[in-house]
Amino acid sequence: MEVETMLMRTDPFRELERLTQQALGTTGTLARPSLMPMDAWRDGDNFQVEFDLPGVRPESIDLDVERNVVTVKAERPPRENQAELLAAERPRGVYSRQLVLGDNLDTENISASYDSGVLTLRIPVAEKAKPRKISVATTEGKQQAITA
Repeated sequence: MEVETMLMRTDPFRELERLTQQALGTTGTLARPSLMPMDAWRDGDNFQVEFDLPGVRPESIDLDVERNVVTVKAERPPRENQAELLAAERPRGVYSRQLVLGDNLDTENISASYDSGVLTLRIPVAEKAKPRKISVATTEGKQQAITA
Protein backbone atom coordinates (compact mmCIF):
# COMPACT_ATOMS: atom_id res chain seq x y z
CA MET A 1 0.00 0.00 0.00
CA GLU A 2 1.19 3.50 -0.71
CA VAL A 3 1.94 5.88 2.15
CA GLU A 4 -0.26 8.61 0.71
CA THR A 5 -3.36 6.42 0.47
CA MET A 6 -2.95 5.14 4.01
CA LEU A 7 -1.80 8.32 5.66
CA MET A 8 -3.32 11.38 4.07
CA ARG A 9 -5.15 12.87 1.20
CA THR A 10 -3.58 15.95 -0.33
CA ASP A 11 -5.42 19.27 -0.13
CA PRO A 12 -4.34 21.09 -3.31
CA PHE A 13 -5.49 24.49 -2.01
CA ARG A 14 -3.45 24.20 1.20
CA GLU A 15 -0.43 23.05 -0.83
CA LEU A 16 -0.85 26.02 -3.19
CA GLU A 17 -1.03 28.38 -0.20
CA ARG A 18 2.13 26.86 1.29
CA LEU A 19 4.04 27.17 -1.99
CA THR A 20 2.85 30.77 -2.43
CA GLN A 21 4.00 31.68 1.09
CA GLN A 22 7.40 30.07 0.43
CA ALA A 23 7.84 31.81 -2.93
CA LEU A 24 6.78 35.24 -1.70
CA GLY A 25 8.45 34.91 1.68
CA THR A 26 5.30 36.10 3.42
CA THR A 27 5.74 36.19 7.15
CA GLY A 28 4.29 38.43 9.79
CA THR A 29 0.99 38.90 11.55
CA LEU A 30 -1.28 38.63 8.51
CA ALA A 31 0.29 35.49 7.09
CA ARG A 32 -0.61 32.26 8.79
CA PRO A 33 2.62 30.35 9.45
CA SER A 34 2.13 26.92 7.96
CA LEU A 35 5.66 25.79 7.26
CA MET A 36 6.05 22.55 9.18
CA PRO A 37 8.22 20.21 7.10
CA MET A 38 7.26 16.56 7.41
CA ASP A 39 8.52 13.13 6.40
CA ALA A 40 6.29 10.05 6.55
CA TRP A 41 6.96 6.38 5.89
CA ARG A 42 5.71 2.90 6.68
CA ASP A 43 7.90 0.64 8.78
CA GLY A 44 6.26 -2.78 9.09
CA ASP A 45 2.96 -2.44 10.94
CA ASN A 46 3.50 1.24 11.81
CA PHE A 47 3.54 4.56 10.04
CA GLN A 48 6.05 7.05 11.30
CA VAL A 49 5.72 10.79 10.75
CA GLU A 50 8.40 13.33 11.66
CA PHE A 51 7.84 17.09 11.84
CA ASP A 52 10.70 19.59 12.02
CA LEU A 53 9.97 22.05 14.82
CA PRO A 54 13.27 23.81 15.60
CA GLY A 55 13.13 26.37 18.37
CA VAL A 56 9.83 25.06 19.73
CA ARG A 57 9.50 24.27 23.44
CA PRO A 58 7.96 20.82 24.08
CA GLU A 59 5.25 22.32 26.30
CA SER A 60 3.99 24.46 23.39
CA ILE A 61 3.22 21.38 21.24
CA ASP A 62 -0.44 20.40 21.09
CA LEU A 63 -1.66 17.21 19.40
CA ASP A 64 -5.34 16.49 18.82
CA VAL A 65 -7.04 13.54 17.16
CA GLU A 66 -10.65 13.87 16.05
CA ARG A 67 -12.01 10.92 14.10
CA ASN A 68 -9.32 10.36 11.47
CA VAL A 69 -7.72 13.84 11.55
CA VAL A 70 -4.53 14.54 13.54
CA THR A 71 -3.81 18.21 14.20
CA VAL A 72 -0.32 19.29 15.25
CA LYS A 73 0.07 22.79 16.69
CA ALA A 74 3.26 24.34 17.99
CA GLU A 75 4.49 27.82 18.79
CA ARG A 76 7.87 29.41 18.19
CA PRO A 77 8.15 32.32 20.63
CA PRO A 78 8.66 35.89 19.42
CA ARG A 79 12.14 37.40 19.44
CA GLU A 80 12.98 38.89 22.81
CA ASN A 81 15.12 41.78 21.64
CA GLN A 82 13.90 44.51 19.33
CA ALA A 83 17.05 44.71 17.19
CA GLU A 84 16.61 45.56 13.53
CA LEU A 85 16.11 42.34 11.59
CA LEU A 86 18.21 41.86 8.48
CA ALA A 87 16.53 38.60 7.50
CA ALA A 88 13.38 36.95 8.84
CA GLU A 89 12.91 33.63 7.08
CA ARG A 90 11.76 31.66 10.13
CA PRO A 91 8.15 32.60 10.86
CA ARG A 92 7.25 33.00 14.52
CA GLY A 93 4.00 32.30 16.29
CA VAL A 94 1.61 29.38 16.07
CA TYR A 95 2.07 26.68 13.45
CA SER A 96 -0.46 24.01 12.66
CA ARG A 97 -0.75 21.14 10.27
CA GLN A 98 -3.42 18.50 9.80
CA LEU A 99 -3.07 14.94 8.60
CA VAL A 100 -6.10 13.09 7.34
CA LEU A 101 -5.53 9.44 8.20
CA GLY A 102 -7.00 6.53 6.29
CA ASP A 103 -9.50 4.22 8.01
CA ASN A 104 -6.85 1.51 7.98
CA LEU A 105 -4.76 3.26 10.67
CA ASP A 106 -5.34 2.88 14.42
CA THR A 107 -5.97 6.41 15.72
CA GLU A 108 -6.61 5.07 19.24
CA ASN A 109 -2.96 4.05 19.69
CA ILE A 110 -0.92 6.95 18.28
CA SER A 111 2.24 7.70 20.25
CA ALA A 112 4.39 10.84 20.09
CA SER A 113 7.88 11.89 21.14
CA TYR A 114 9.92 15.09 20.76
CA ASP A 115 13.70 15.15 20.56
CA SER A 116 16.17 17.70 19.18
CA GLY A 117 13.48 19.75 17.45
CA VAL A 118 11.81 16.76 15.77
CA LEU A 119 8.29 15.63 16.69
CA THR A 120 7.78 11.94 15.89
CA LEU A 121 4.36 10.27 15.64
CA ARG A 122 3.98 6.51 15.45
CA ILE A 123 0.65 5.38 14.05
CA PRO A 124 -0.06 1.64 14.01
CA VAL A 125 -1.85 -0.04 11.13
CA ALA A 126 -5.31 -1.17 12.28
CA GLU A 127 -5.72 -4.91 12.79
CA LYS A 128 -8.48 -5.00 10.16
CA ALA A 129 -6.02 -3.64 7.55
CA LYS A 130 -3.27 -6.21 8.18
CA PRO A 131 -2.97 -9.20 5.85
CA ARG A 132 -4.29 -12.43 7.32
CA LYS A 133 -4.49 -16.10 6.33
CA ILE A 134 -7.81 -17.65 5.41
CA SER A 135 -8.26 -21.41 5.18
CA VAL A 136 -9.96 -22.59 2.04
CA ALA A 137 -11.47 -26.09 1.91
CA THR A 138 -10.94 -28.09 -1.25
CA THR A 139 -13.09 -30.85 -2.72
CA GLU A 140 -10.48 -33.38 -1.55
CA GLY A 141 -11.10 -32.31 2.07
CA LYS A 142 -7.69 -30.64 2.40
CA GLN A 143 -7.20 -27.18 3.83
CA GLN A 144 -5.03 -24.61 2.09
CA ALA A 145 -4.03 -21.23 3.59
CA ILE A 146 -4.44 -18.20 1.35
CA THR A 147 -3.28 -14.72 2.31
CA ALA A 148 -6.07 -12.15 2.03
